[in-house]
Amino acid sequence: MRVHTHLAFILGFILMLGIGWWAFPLALYEKIDQPVQFSHKTHTGENVGMACEDCHTFREDGSFGGIPTMDNCTGCHSELQGTSAAEKVLFEEYISKNREIPWLVYSRQPENVYFSHVHHVKLAEIDCERCHGPHGASEALPPYERNRISGYSRNIWGQSISGIRTAPWDGMKMDDCESCHADHNVGLSCMGCHK
Repeated sequence: MRVHTHLAFILGFILMLGIGWWAFPLALYEKIDQPVQFSHKTHTGENVGMACEDCHTFREDGSFGGIPTMDNCTGCHSELQGTSAAEKVLFEEYISKNREIPWLVYSRQPENVYFSHVHHVKLAEIDCERCHGPHGASEALPPYERNRISGYSRNIWGQSISGIRTAPWDGMKMDDCESCHADHNVGLSCMGCHK
C-alpha cells in the first residue's frame, strides 16, 4: 500500500510538472499579431533580391537604425504591388496615410542594456542569422509574445522556458556573450553592456 502511495505521488508530481511546463508559458505570455504581415522571403528572394542591410541600416554615427521606416517601403510600394490582404493593409492604412507602422520589436533590449550592432556586424563580421535566425526565408512574421510581467518580448530570453535551445539564435543568453568574447579574446566587463 505504501509503495502505491509513493508511486501515485511521484506520477502525480511528474504529471503536474509537465502540465505546468506547458501551461505556465501560456499564462505568462500574450500573443499579439504585428500590424502588417510581412514576408522576408518575398523581399529577399530571387525576384527582388534585397539584403538585410537594404532595410536594416546603420546611421552615420554607426548606431543601428533598427526597424525600417516607411521611407524604405514607399520606393516600391507607392502603388499597390499585389492583391494580398497584407499589401492592402500596408497601402491603405500606412502608405496612403503617410503613417509609420507601429512594429512590435522582438529584440528590444531592457533599458539597462546597451548592445552595439555595428561592433558585431561590421567589425566582427557576424551574420545577422547568427542571432536572429533565418528570417530572410520566412514567409510571415511570428506573433509577438509579450511577457505579461516585464513587458518584454519572449525572444529576449528564448522560446524554451527550460533554457534548452533548438537553434543557436533561440534567446541569446549572457553566457553566449561571455563565451564568444572569450573565444575571440575580446574584453568584456559588466559596464561594457550594462548602463
